[in-house]
Amino acid sequence: MTVTKQQKQGQPFIPDSFEPPKRVSTSHFSFTVLDEQIATADYELVMANQPRLQGIFGPSSNWPKASMTFEENIASLATHREEFMSRAAFAYAVYTRHSERYIGCVYIDPPQSSDFDCDVYLWIGSEDIALDDLLYQTITHWLKTAWPFSKLAFPGRNAAFYTE
Repeated sequence: MTVTKQQKQGQPFIPDSFEPPKRVSTSHFSFTVLDEQIATADYELVMANQPRLQGIFGPSSNWPKASMTFEENIASLATHREEFMSRAAFAYAVYTRHSERYIGCVYIDPPQSSDFDCDVYLWIGSEDIALDDLLYQTITHWLKTAWPFSKLAFPGRNAAFYTE
């Protein structure tokens, strides 16, 4: 991972004055902090979509590996929660509008390029893949209007994956 100009200058990923929301509802989705409370649903959804999700974080990423265990998934979810609480990165579980069903995730990470304010990754289960573009549009609007971001990189969508 490269160090951006922002990180070299010791600037935080988000301003201290900004409080990232822990729960958000839009006209189509609900988002909550990704954590261990949804470990069973997350593991089932990830593993059911494992071949399609392979490489979502770039061609060199091995997540999710076919041999991922439930315990490894719990550890990953705990890491996401810790990153959220320390304001280092922000991962959200995505649900249908009234939180009826868990359908995917959104990850808001520090940018790997100084050309952007953040890197955003998202995925949705194959059962709900028709909502993928709507999720992308919803996240784009939400980050540009409710977060301190204007230049969003969605590696693999509107930006190339970073390769060392």
